[in-house]
Amino acid sequence: MSGELAEARPLPGEAGTPPIGRLRLFIVLAGLYLAQSIPSYLLVAAIPPIMREQGVSRTAIGLLSVLMLPLVLKFLWASRVDRLRPIARAHRAGWILITQTGTVFAIGLLAFIEPTDTGAFLAIGFVISLLVSTQDIATDGYATRQLAVRDRPFGNAIQGGAVAFGVVIGGTLSLVIYHHLGWRPMIWTMSALSLLPLAAAFAMRESDDAAPGEPRPRPSLKAFWARPEAREILIVALVYRASEGFVKAMEGPYLVDRGVPLDIVGYLSGGAAATAGLVGSGLAAVLLLRLGTPGVLTLLGGLRTVCFALFALHAFDLVTGWPTLFGAAAFQTLIRYMEIVALYSLFMAVASKDQPGTDFTVLACAQLVVYLVGSSLAGIIADRIGYGALFALSAALSLAAVLFTRRQLDAGQAARPAS
Repeated sequence: MSGELAEARPLPGEAGTPPIGRLRLFIVLAGLYLAQSIPSYLLVAAIPPIMREQGVSRTAIGLLSVLMLPLVLKFLWASRVDRLRPIARAHRAGWILITQTGTVFAIGLLAFIEPTDTGAFLAIGFVISLLVSTQDIATDGYATRQLAVRDRPFGNAIQGGAVAFGVVIGGTLSLVIYHHLGWRPMIWTMSALSLLPLAAAFAMRESDDAAPGEPRPRPSLKAFWARPEAREILIVALVYRASEGFVKAMEGPYLVDRGVPLDIVGYLSGGAAATAGLVGSGLAAVLLLRLGTPGVLTLLGGLRTVCFALFALHAFDLVTGWPTLFGAAAFQTLIRYMEIVALYSLFMAVASKDQPGTDFTVLACAQLVVYLVGSSLAGIIADRIGYGALFALSAALSLAAVLFTRRQLDAGQAARPAS
């Protein structure tokens, strides 16, 4: 099943969209996704090391993982975002205006606490995470509904680029400001920067109203589950990235245990993420237009398997040298960003026009849950069987996932009558 899924049911703006309309939509999406990325990376990338510098225990910092819960569980209230209109003349724009404004104020509240006050930070951070997760439902629903089929790869590439800028602003710039000016100037700056993308919400143009008197299906998880094509792609979402969490979680510890200095590990992960977000997302969009979703997922999954195998060979001392290891680490980051573009385009293709935010969110949460489960188990498995066996297992699971996904997508494509 591929991006061609939705070609038989055009969405608003699908046909004859003028170039200025497409450009406006792309700019709006860039602003919306950047609005979510800045506070997200402030919480998960910048503040934990600040806390550690201030003497907060690793156990307390580990508790910050609860801030991921809204991101994982947002499918539970996604149908309400699709169903309810908080502002009379603005559906998803209304949700984004409310949640982004709340996020700006919540970030500002952090200036009134100290970074060592983990209890207060957890409370405020959880509110921010809840607001950002709800906003993500509305943004994804808007993107799914408004992007034409041919523009979905570019829309998801824009998301990847916005995430990369979010890493730079929320994760890197915030630490630079903290280093030179301190905690409160950093928080005020991030709050102000999070206010700027609100302009994108005012620029949104929505056209998802039903005709007068036309019955409108009630968005729900049950409606998602009732659609066979949605269940097929849910299986893909649960399988395709099942191996990635194992490697990503242990990549840093493995490099450290091999004697790589921490600053080099930081440069490698941060630089690779920023580059991959900008370059990889655009490259994935081009490949999707040329190869289609099944072809791109097969290609990326195969390259991912090779990277995991290189990690295993290095851990078994069958391959030596830093260039191979660093190259595999950087390349798998690039692949991961490209996979997200391909998977999200697939999720948009299968999402119903009546509940785009709900359908997309269920699928996005499914692949994230599997990734996080693998990450949480990686350390236990590595302690039991060692790095080499863990990476070899990951390579085998990756290959199996690629073969299964290709067969699933080809079978779904063959089962649909030609339009």
